Amino acid sequence: MAITKSVSELISLMFEDVAIGDELPEIVKKPDTRQLVMYAGASQDFVAIHYDQNVAQEAGHPKVIIHGALKSAWLGQLVTTWMGVNGRLLELDVSYRAIDFPGETLTCIGKVIDTRIEDGVGLVELEIGLNNSEGASSTPGRALVSLPTRAAN
Repeated sequence: MAITKSVSELISLMFEDVAIGDELPEIVKKPDTRQLVMYAGASQDFVAIHYDQNVAQEAGHPKVIIHGALKSAWLGQLVTTWMGVNGRLLELDVSYRAIDFPGETLTCIGKVIDTRIEDGVGLVELEIGLNNSEGASSTPGRALVSLPTRAAN
């Protein structure tokens, strides 16, 4: 079951509105080399394999590769957009399992796998991932967020 809410509804996402099995709205990314160069500058990650075609080919890749940290950032965006401004991202863990390249269509996905209340705090555990154009997960992970509860308000 997909959660499809407007931005204003997401801002007020409450713990009681979430159920195990709910899917987060997907975010589709279509990175190009320009974005990788911009990210390299912003993150100060100037490893040449991310922007220099010759270096990437010398390393055995058909073209430059996407920064792992950029893929993590996209998954962070997926979670924080879904939880809204009243939620808190407590944990974000990812595993880099495959290389992704600019020009591919990449999709950030997520699903609620657990909900619980601990010490009066509504906790939601998410299974997240970045899928490549073939649907394989190149960057699986998990996130833990806290959401406000109606009982606390």
